Amino acid sequence: MNQHDLDVLDEIQRRVLWLATRIVDAANHDRDTGDGVKVGGHQASSASLVTAMTALWFAHLDAEDRVAVKPHASPVFHAIQYLLGNLDRSYLPKLRARGGLQSYPSRTKDPDEVDFSTGSVGLGAAAPLFAAVTRRYVDAHFGARPHSRFVALIGDAELDEGNIWEAVADPATTGLGNVMWLVDFNRQSLDRVVPGIRINQWRGQFEAAGWHVVEVKYGRKLAEAYARPGGEALRDWIDLMPNEQYQSLFGLAGPALRKQFLDGAPAEVGAFVADIGDDELGPLVTDLGGHDLEAMLDAYAQCDAVTDRPSVVFAYTVKGWGLPIAGNPRNHSALLSTEQVDALRAANGLTAETEWDRLDPASPAGIRAGERREALSRAPRERSLGVTVPETTRVRANKPVSTQEVFGRVLVDLARDPAVAPYLVTTAPDVATSTNLAGFINKTGVFAPTEQRSWTEDRMLRWTESPAGQHIELGISEMNLFLLLGQLGLSWDLSGQPLLPIGTVYDPFVLRGLDAFLYGTYSGSRFVVAGTPSGITLAPEGGAHQSTITASVGLELPGVTFLEPAYAASLDWLLCDALGQIAGGSTPAATAAPAEDGAYYFRLSTRPIDQAPFEAARARISDAVLRRQVVAGAYRLVDAHQAYPQLADAPVVTLAGSGAVLPEVLAAAAELAEEGIAAHVVDVTSLDRLYRAWQRTLRQGVRTATVPSVPGALRAAFGDRAPVVTVHDAASHAMAWLGSALGVPAVPLGVDEFGQSGSVRELYELHDLLPGSIVNAALAALSLR
Repeated sequence: MNQHDLDVLDEIQRRVLWLATRIVDAANHDRDTGDGVKVGGHQASSASLVTAMTALWFAHLDAEDRVAVKPHASPVFHAIQYLLGNLDRSYLPKLRARGGLQSYPSRTKDPDEVDFSTGSVGLGAAAPLFAAVTRRYVDAHFGARPHSRFVALIGDAELDEGNIWEAVADPATTGLGNVMWLVDFNRQSLDRVVPGIRINQWRGQFEAAGWHVVEVKYGRKLAEAYARPGGEALRDWIDLMPNEQYQSLFGLAGPALRKQFLDGAPAEVGAFVADIGDDELGPLVTDLGGHDLEAMLDAYAQCDAVTDRPSVVFAYTVKGWGLPIAGNPRNHSALLSTEQVDALRAANGLTAETEWDRLDPASPAGIRAGERREALSRAPRERSLGVTVPETTRVRANKPVSTQEVFGRVLVDLARDPAVAPYLVTTAPDVATSTNLAGFINKTGVFAPTEQRSWTEDRMLRWTESPAGQHIELGISEMNLFLLLGQLGLSWDLSGQPLLPIGTVYDPFVLRGLDAFLYGTYSGSRFVVAGTPSGITLAPEGGAHQSTITASVGLELPGVTFLEPAYAASLDWLLCDALGQIAGGSTPAATAAPAEDGAYYFRLSTRPIDQAPFEAARARISDAVLRRQVVAGAYRLVDAHQAYPQLADAPVVTLAGSGAVLPEVLAAAAELAEEGIAAHVVDVTSLDRLYRAWQRTLRQGVRTATVPSVPGALRAAFGDRAPVVTVHDAASHAMAWLGSALGVPAVPLGVDEFGQSGSVRELYELHDLLPGSIVNAALAALSLR
C-alpha cells in the first residue's frame, strides 16, 4: 500500500477515534438519565483497536466476511458503520440508551448490522470459529458459498477464559484456514497493568493446536531504528523491559520519559538514544505495531496466505491510544474530562457544529468510505427453509418406551423424508450413542472434511466419516456444543443456508454449557437441544449425574421453549412442531400458541413408560384436538368424571405431572378414586408455553387495567377450579406457579435436594414422589380450600 493510501487511512482512523470517544462522552455528559446511575463506556478499550478495525473495514474485508467485535470496542464499530453510511446519525448520542446503541455489539438489538453478538467474554471470540465449522459443513452439503473469512477481535484478557481453549482444542475446529483471531494485546485487564507477558505461553498453546501465529509488535519507526547500528541493543531492552515499566511510559513526556525508559537499561541503550531528542524519543519507543496501519495490513495478508489452518494475530497495542489516558493502569472505565474532549475535538479540526459530521464525500477519505460502503454491501438473507416438516412421523410404541428412545426413532424417520432429511444436522459432545443418535448416524454418517477410513467394524454403529455425513462429533465440551448449535442455527445468515440443527447432551451438563446456550439464544439462533437422560430417574448414577434445576433453567431462559413430554406420540408431535417452526414452514395446527422465534429444549428420560394411558386419552379426544393441546403445553390425560362416573359429586383435585413421573401420578389418581376423591390427571408437556400464556393474560390486564383471563391452554387442561398437586422429577418450584395461575391451593412435589444412588423407587420415596405421597399431598391440597 502506497503512502497516499496510508495517509488516507490515517485520516479515517483519527476520525474513528474521535467519534468512538465522543459517543461514550455524549452518553455520560450530554444525556440526563434521571436516575443518577453512571452510564459508562470504554473509551480506552475502544482506542486500542482503532487502527486494527480501520485497517479491516476500510482496506481489507470483503462483503462476505464476518467479524466478531471485542465487546468494549463497540463504539469503534458503530463509528465505522456511521462513516460507511450504515448507521443514522441520530443513534450516535444514544449509546446505552433505550432503543439506542447497545453496550456491546448485539445481533438482535443494535440498529446496524452486527455479525456476532459479543459481551459474554470469550464466547464472541469462539463464535466465528464455529461459524467457520458451519460454513465448512454447508459447503460440503450444498455447494461452495462465496468465500468468507471469519474474524474475531478479542481482548488479551479474554484468553484467560477457559472456553477459548476448549474451542481451540476441539478436533471439529481444526484446519479452518478462513479463520483469523486478532488479539488486542494491550497487556491490561480491568483492574491493572498485567505483570509479565504471557505471549510465549499463548503462542505455544495456539501452535500446539495447529494454528498459525503472527506477532505485530513494532511499528515502522521502531523497525527502522532497530536496523541502524546499535539498534539491536534498543530492541533487546524493549523486549526485556518489565511490562509495568513499559506501560508507564505512555503517561510521560520529555526528560521524565527518558529517565523512566533508561531506568535499568544497559549503557549502550543510553548511548543509542542520546542523539534522539526528548520530543522524538517518546513517539519512537512507544511505536507499537498494533497502531501501524501498514504493519496490520501486512499481518492480515500473512493470514490470508495460510489456508490450511486458523491464524491468530497478536497486535501489540496500548489501551487508550491517541488519548490523554493512554497506558494509565486504571483507564479501563475512565472517562475523558470535558476539557480533554474539547481539546481532542479541536485537534481533529472539528467544532461543536461539525463534530458528528461524516467525512467530506469529495475528500480522499470520503471517497474511500464511499467505495468501501459499496464493496461491503450485502444482499438480504432468507431465513425460511421453504420446506414443510410433517406434523408427525406416526411413531408407534406397543410396549413401555422411554422418551430418549423415541427421540432417536423420530429423527431416523425424519431422515427418511426426502424434503426434510438434507437439512438435518446433529451434534453431540462425545455422547451421541448414549443419547440415542446411533440410528440417525447409521443412516446419515458422521461429517468429516475428507473421507476417513474406518478400521473397525461395528454392526450396531456404522461410524462412517465423510463430507456427506450429517452428524458433527465434538470433544467432551458442553460449551462447544452450544457454541456450535448457536452457529448452526444462524447458518441462514452467516452461510446463506438454513439448517435444522439438533444437539444432544446429558441433561445435568446443560448447566456446564449454559453461558453458551444463553449466548446462542441472545443472538437469535434457532435449534433443538435434547437434555437426556434427566432427573433422579437416572437413579443409579448418583447425584453428580442427576439434574434437578434444569427444568427451571429451561423455563426461565429467554428465547427458549422448554418441553418435557412423557409419551411417544406427544414427543413426536412436539419435535416435529419445533423443527417446523425453525424451518418456517409449520402447519396451522402448530399455531395453538403464538409463533415462536428461538431454540427448543427437550428434557428427556431413559425410563420406559407404558403408553396405554396416552392411547386411552387419544381414544377419548380426537387426534387434532389432542395434538393442539399437547403442542400448547398441557392436556387432560385422565378425566376423573369420565373415568369414574360414580364420583360425579365427589371432591375434585387435579394432579399435574410432567415427564417421567406420570406413572406415579396415574397410580395416585387411582388410589384417590378408591378413597372417593375424583382426581383429574394433567400431563404438562411444556411448562414454558403454559407459563407464557398465563403471563400474556396477566400483562394484558396490568397494561389495560382489566381483569386478566385464564388462557385457553390452562382452561382446556384444568377446567375445574380444583386444588392442584404438581409432581415433577425436578425442583418443586418449577411447577409451583400453577396454583397462582389457576387461583387454587397448590401443593408442589419435586426434588429439592441433591440426589444419590439407588433405584427409581428408592429415590422417589426419598423425595415424596411415590403414589402414597402424592395421595397425601392431594388430601393436603383439598384441606387448603
